[in-house]
Amino acid sequence: MAFSTRWCLVLSTIILLGTSVLSVAQQFTPQVQEFIKVQEPSVALVDAKVIDGTGRPALLHQTVLLNQGRIVQVGPVKKVKVPADAKVINCAGKTLIPGLVMLHEHLYYTMPMGGFFNIAQMPYSFPRLYLAGGATTIRTAGSIEPQTDLAIKRMIGEGKLIGPDMDVTAPYMEEPSLDIPALNTINGPEDAAATTKFWADKGCTSFKMYMHATRADLKAVVQQAHQRNLKITGHLASITYREAAEIGIDNLEHGFMASSDFMPNKAPDVADYPAARQALLKLPVNSPAMKELISFLVSKRVALTSTLPVFEPYTGREVVLGGGMEALIPQLQEREQATWQQNQNKDTASLRLFKKEMVWEKQFYDAGGLLVSGTDPTGAGRTIAGYSNRRQLELLVEGGFTPVQAIKISTLNGAIYLGREKEIGTIEAGKQADLVLINGDPEQDIKQVRRMEIVFKKGVGFDSVKLFETMKGKVGLN
Repeated sequence: MAFSTRWCLVLSTIILLGTSVLSVAQQFTPQVQEFIKVQEPSVALVDAKVIDGTGRPALLHQTVLLNQGRIVQVGPVKKVKVPADAKVINCAGKTLIPGLVMLHEHLYYTMPMGGFFNIAQMPYSFPRLYLAGGATTIRTAGSIEPQTDLAIKRMIGEGKLIGPDMDVTAPYMEEPSLDIPALNTINGPEDAAATTKFWADKGCTSFKMYMHATRADLKAVVQQAHQRNLKITGHLASITYREAAEIGIDNLEHGFMASSDFMPNKAPDVADYPAARQALLKLPVNSPAMKELISFLVSKRVALTSTLPVFEPYTGREVVLGGGMEALIPQLQEREQATWQQNQNKDTASLRLFKKEMVWEKQFYDAGGLLVSGTDPTGAGRTIAGYSNRRQLELLVEGGFTPVQAIKISTLNGAIYLGREKEIGTIEAGKQADLVLINGDPEQDIKQVRRMEIVFKKGVGFDSVKLFETMKGKVGLN
């Protein structure tokens, strides 16, 4: 009896301690605190337009109450009583959307140099820019310094760095082929399995197959990851989408741009990018073969990541997507301007494929597929964290989605893929207070997503404008 009583007391103490821990505000270093605009435990966002991420129509004149990092009530201004101790923020003429959940992000920047890709980690600028651009949760879909990514995740959680919550992907699963010094390589399925186990034990929560990985490699990674309830995505080339879905992949990157399914006489486990691209260019936009593939992927519950910014053509478009030119160091600004100029009116094939990709993504979504959002800040160097996240929303709308749908794809759908839809992804009572306050109405003009003012992460409001301002001239350096 005494033993039982003692354990009851211990359990009671644990519960009380847990309650007190939850009530303690998150601590931040002075360097982080400088960018916090709202930190009161109780916050009332009054008279906002709310696009809640569910896909339902927007609601006008709403009050959203936050308390201790959670959303406690959402409702019409006239029906929601604002607590006396709440910090009141007047949101008239402004819009609230959920924090973005972006699933193809990196903490590095690529710079083509001398025929090779120079890859440099951006541990300071990119996490800040992601949060400034409304991304409160990201997946690093491929790491070159996974130990750095894991440390950044930890330090953000400890209030020492500014950035989103992170789902850290292990190093690329790639067979030796590409001359990219920073790229991890594996040698066959046994090595792929061992690599999966090693990085899962280190804390990585997802895995990415790359272009020259084989079907046997994928099978090995699926076996190891799925038994830990971890997921696998892929930027494929050697493996077709259909083959990957049959093996059990969870996600495919870059929409259909990396699909080699339509190549005539494709050799198994062999990558041929030019032939795959030509096959997509020749494929009719309303091809029955594409519709059949879409149907198959949907039946296998394979999610598809839209990464439109990294494929955006040059002609008649921004030099750096989403208006991020000033984020680059001066030398990179000069390089990007020169590259942009050289490519004007020379990318008609890219433009045609880009437009097709938009249609195929819409077909996948309309067929019931789980379409999620990402940006992939790689390629030619025009895709910058934060700026590109807002640009992805704009491009989804250009591709035929409504602003409400584009926001759902970039919030709730990402949360569903991560298995976190009960916590994040929508503006609903009981959920984590991850929200973005926009000074304008993106439903009337999607480009007003560039007018983000405050990004709330777990109820703490960060100054989006100030973060963007202080990161000018930093990308490419740190």
